[in-house]
Amino acid sequence: MTGKRLYVITGPSGAGTAEIVEKVLADTDSVVTVTPLTARKMKEGEVNGEGLIFYDLEEWNVLKESGDLLECTEMMGNDYGTSRKLVLNEFDKGNNVIIQTEPDRAAQIKRNMPEAVCILVYPFDSEILKTRYTEKARSSFEVSVRTEVALKQIYSSKLFCDWEVDSGDADNACKEIISIINGN
Repeated sequence: MTGKRLYVITGPSGAGTAEIVEKVLADTDSVVTVTPLTARKMKEGEVNGEGLIFYDLEEWNVLKESGDLLECTEMMGNDYGTSRKLVLNEFDKGNNVIIQTEPDRAAQIKRNMPEAVCILVYPFDSEILKTRYTEKARSSFEVSVRTEVALKQIYSSKLFCDWEVDSGDADNACKEIISIINGN
């Protein structure tokens, strides 16, 4: 490798990781992202390589067996993953890479690439998560379950993440992540 790094941004649902990564990518040229992979069928209007790189099931199984996937998961009957080769290609171009993913997938990346920098993003004030869940939930039970799952994800992510960033203010979180990337 060329001294470049993979930055993995993770957090529970509702933490704002997607918005924060979008801001980071817009505010700095210090990182690029790689296109995720999938073995699901393309939907009408989708283009291979734009948003997702599509594989048929046979190709996907070869990819899994080759060890190229830094992480992979099945969601709703479809396989998704991140290619080590695509990340290393970006390193060879002189780029740091940033990926936003769920905590279980971030843990896989950390196991498969221990030098990756994992950043756990969540609002340090748990009431913010509850408020976000309440705005989207259909019941108080759903709020309770989502909050419990989020707290478990935060706790387990602390075991492998290198940094924690408060996402209570997305702009400040973005600045803090850029500072981590720039080594400040």
